[in-house]
Amino acid sequence: MTIHWCGTGLSAIPGLRRLIEAGHDLTVWNRSQDKAQAAVGDLTQNIQAFDLDALAEATQSGDIIVSMLPGDWHVPLAKLAVAKGAHFVSSSYISPEMQALDSAARAAGVALVNEVGLDPGIDHLMAHWLMADYRASDAFGPGNEYEFLSYCGGVPKHPNPFRYKFSWSPLGVLKALRSPSTSIRDFTPLKVSRPWDALTSYTAPLPQPEQFEVYPNRDSLPFMAEYGFDPDWRVRSFVRGTLRLNGWADAWKDVFAEIETLEGADGEARLKQMSDQFWADNAYDEGEPDRVVLCVALTVRRDGVAVYDKTYVLDAWGDARGTAMARLVSVTVALAVEALLTHDIAAGVHAAPRDPKLVTRWMAEVDRQAQHLQIVDRLAG
Repeated sequence: MTIHWCGTGLSAIPGLRRLIEAGHDLTVWNRSQDKAQAAVGDLTQNIQAFDLDALAEATQSGDIIVSMLPGDWHVPLAKLAVAKGAHFVSSSYISPEMQALDSAARAAGVALVNEVGLDPGIDHLMAHWLMADYRASDAFGPGNEYEFLSYCGGVPKHPNPFRYKFSWSPLGVLKALRSPSTSIRDFTPLKVSRPWDALTSYTAPLPQPEQFEVYPNRDSLPFMAEYGFDPDWRVRSFVRGTLRLNGWADAWKDVFAEIETLEGADGEARLKQMSDQFWADNAYDEGEPDRVVLCVALTVRRDGVAVYDKTYVLDAWGDARGTAMARLVSVTVALAVEALLTHDIAAGVHAAPRDPKLVTRWMAEVDRQAQHLQIVDRLAG
């Protein structure tokens, strides 16, 4: 069984090195063999120039294809995996095209595992833990009212005036600011066309509580079923969103105003120009630590009184092991690969696992990758 790891970008390296160091049969595929050589050449010389035909020829039944490539490659590589009787792993969201491969994957007896990075990924594990813990508690019962939040953000450990720094091209961040979102606020779906239209404040329960600016991201509603919310539950709020340093919205207000005006080809060209300027002005310096903060919380009330109120909180930053973002994304991907090697994931299209055994195992490794990981119980004591 060979692991075909495709892509050696900045967020891929710690997980890739983990698998190579463990002695697995692994081939590295990358468009630039020189970049792959610089990243892992001290551990392996099994580095190939990425080419779909060459990968197809090398892939055997039972192998695992890992895509750390741009999102456009995920579905083609997943289709290749199904055709070859191989498994597939990516950290990206499950697209409709990926979900459509579920029946074929089950028929082929292979798993297509997605959403196993940081966000999505570790946030799912935290949500599954909280939901299992709540269902096993005395608080579980009919008539309760629910509030759920999941906020994640990569921010500079040493804040700058722009209140944000970039590890790679800012274009993706700029395009995300033009994306609509749907969440639940006050029992009602909240739909906004731009993130800043739903900006709020959130105090993370870190050892020293810290306030952040937060906003909904994408469509939160499908994750209610993913996390095990019953359809008849009374849900006051449900949001999966992005976390930014305090002052971010003010520092970016001119960016927001301009983005609103951009349209068509000229607008895309201007976005690219803005991206290039942001990269020049606000990229991380060599060796400068990044930071990741992730908070997932479930609050349950009965007759207006909280009967369950826990937050899973993570704080991590760059150190000698690499950036926090790279560790948390790629090591989690590596955990998915290891779970496939031990046959712990069934055939079909899947997101991060809810199996308590895997959640416990994976979160123990997340604890080793983060500087702080804690379950805060506001009702304790």
